[in-house]
This record gives sequence, structure tokens and C-alpha cells, in this order.
Amino acid sequence: MPRFVYTLLMFAVAALLPLKLFWRGLKQPEYRQHVGERYGFYTQSVNAPVIWVHCVSVGETRATQPLIQALLAHYPQHQLLITHGTPTGRDTSSQLFKQEIANGRVLQAYLPVDTPGASKRFLAHFNPDLGLLMETELWFHLINQATRLGIPMALLSARLSPKSAAGYAKLGGLTRRGLQQLSLVAAQTAADAERLQVLGAQHPIICGNLKFDVTPPADSAEKGASLRQLLGKDRTVFMAASTREGEESLILDAVQGTDVLTLLVPRHPQRFAEVESLLKARGLRYVLRTELVQPLNNDVQVVLGNSMGEMYTYYAASDFAVMGGSLQPLGGQNLIEAAAMGVPTILGPNMFNFAQVTQAAVAANAAVQLSDVAELHGMIAALAADSMKVQAMAQAAKGFTLQHRGTTQRLMVAIEPLLKK
Repeated sequence: MPRFVYTLLMFAVAALLPLKLFWRGLKQPEYRQHVGERYGFYTQSVNAPVIWVHCVSVGETRATQPLIQALLAHYPQHQLLITHGTPTGRDTSSQLFKQEIANGRVLQAYLPVDTPGASKRFLAHFNPDLGLLMETELWFHLINQATRLGIPMALLSARLSPKSAAGYAKLGGLTRRGLQQLSLVAAQTAADAERLQVLGAQHPIICGNLKFDVTPPADSAEKGASLRQLLGKDRTVFMAASTREGEESLILDAVQGTDVLTLLVPRHPQRFAEVESLLKARGLRYVLRTELVQPLNNDVQVVLGNSMGEMYTYYAASDFAVMGGSLQPLGGQNLIEAAAMGVPTILGPNMFNFAQVTQAAVAANAAVQLSDVAELHGMIAALAADSMKVQAMAQAAKGFTLQHRGTTQRLMVAIEPLLKK
């Protein structure tokens, strides 16, 4: 794709963006806030040299927490700017870095649409010493403008599925030049590094997956135990984690005929009401997490996890889980949080966004993967009936996460020369 065609597409995106923000804002009013930032207009005060980290949404923000904490500790003379693409990502960093935001060490902003003018305004306002893009975020005008200004840019914890690689390959020289302009590409796996190199990345290194370094909150186990008391210690609790549109029906079909209590946690908060309507339509006996204040009656079939910031608590209260995004062709969600809490995970057939982690988790007996969604009912019933297998998988899951730690330190070593420049 010629650069001028990409530029025209970005201007079209910028022109249509108000409609998208208005539409999304009907369900999530936060989309109508800070609209000027989407076009490169900012009011945040910059009082020190800036290290900029881009985490598009919730998953990237949580995964990057150990790196941001390390950057804050090792570079006390800098402010950390965290940019996002979604309100839920921004809200997540507000929760994770509440104190640092209050004292001015951490700034928050939306990354602007990737037009030349918006990119220039963003970089002129914050003037970062270093830009760190997480996982698969490639914005070509932004990278090009940073290169012209002498701002080193890095792509960290980079992952690229075969499907995404094929998409970027269609952009031809635009992708190749963008990758070549990066000062550092640190891939999660050898396969990711190889795909990035084929597209144009020069000498990518392999540093592992930052998500393994995320430490669950210290009170997760305690909060999980308290929640389990309300759910029922003698019941088998099956968690449907980070479910996406269309998956709740599949899961509710699969638990029919079993004796499990289903803890159903949609990925996006704007879907809570939609999922509750589904439970009502099916005539299921359910309770909202936000209204769960006393032990459940045994006839309750579903608890709808309609709260924010409790994923680790939910995992800690569960016996085993199924990973959302994997029952439909959506690529799956992060299974590492479940493994860190010692929760065996059932993975659907569509985990292509986490292919390497999935293979490793299955090989380590931390997870099982279905070849077809039709197998879900049998797997739930089998695990519910075999507590010894569940316990063995729980221990394997904890060992699996410990084995893969250390990415933060490797990335800090790789970043240091860029800041010295």
C-alpha cells in the first residue's frame, strides 16, 4: 500500500471517528470524554522527561504493569506517559497506578488517530525520550514522525499471529519501512520473531511474554476465599472467563445437565445488561455479583460477574475455567492470569492469538484444549467429577507460570541503550 493511500484511510477514520465515539458512547459514556486527545490536542502538564508506553486496552495494560513499575523505579527523573485506545484500558491504568497518577509520576492520554498532523501534535506536546509500543501496535505516521525527530521507538512483547502477519504483508513497503524504523523489536517467541523479520524487522530479539511477570494482588487469595464462602464451599464452581458475544449461549448449553455453579464473567462491561437479559430469557436462576452479600441458595445456577477489577478474585474462587474468545473465532484471551492463580483452564479451538502460550500450557498440563466446541459439555462434566485431576492441573498451572518469568528484566536491559542515546 502506498503511503498516500494509508494517509487517506487515516483521514477517513478521523472523519468518521465522532460517529463511532457517539455510537459507543450510548453504552459506555466514557467514549465521549477526552475527544480532543483523539486528534492530538492535550492539556496534561509535562514537568520532566517522558518515557511513553502505549497499551491499547485492558489486556495490554495489565500485562505491562511489571514493566511500568520497573521503569518508575529505575528512572525516577522521568514521568511515565501511558496512552490507550479504549476507556476500559484507561480506567485499568487509573486503578493500577492510582498513587503515581495522583503525584504526577504517571500521565494518561488517548493515542490520536494516525494522521500526520495528529501524530505531530502528540509528539510535540509530550516530546518523549523513548516510545514503547506493546504487542502489535504499529502506527506508521507516528513511527515515521518519531524517527524524524530522533525519538527511539520500540515494539515490546511483540506477538504476531499468522493471520495478522498476512494482513500486514498486504501493506508491503509500508509495513517494512515502519518495522525498519523501530530501534528495537522484542518478540514473545521465536515464531513471532521470524514472522516480524520476514515483514521487515531488523534483528528482532526474543524476550518472552510480559504477562508471565504480572503478580496477582496480594489479597487475591483472601478475597477469593471470601467469595467462595458466598458461592458455596461444597459446590463445584466453573468460571467462564472474559466471554465474548455469542459465547455465553454456548457455555449455558454446555453446563446443562451438570451440577456446576457457573460464574459467568463477560469481557466487556457494556455487555453486562445484554448477558443478564440472556439469563432471564432462558429462565435461569441467577444472582449478580454486585448483589451477592449472603451465601447462595443451592438452586442458583449462575452468578453474573458484573463487577470490575475482580478477575483474580474470580479465579481464586473457582475450581476450573473456560477461556473466553476461544469458543468463537476470536483468537482467545489471556490464560496466564488463570494459571497464575492455579486454575486449570479449558481452551476452545480458537486460541490463535495465543498459539505459543496455548501449546506450552497444554504440554505442561496446565490447560486442556478442545478440538470442537461440542466437546465442552463432556470436559466440564469430566473435570467436575475428577477433583484429583483438577488438583494436579492446578499445581501444574502454578509451575508453568513460574517457569516463564523474567521478561521484564530482559526488556529493561534491552531498553537501557535506547535511553542513553
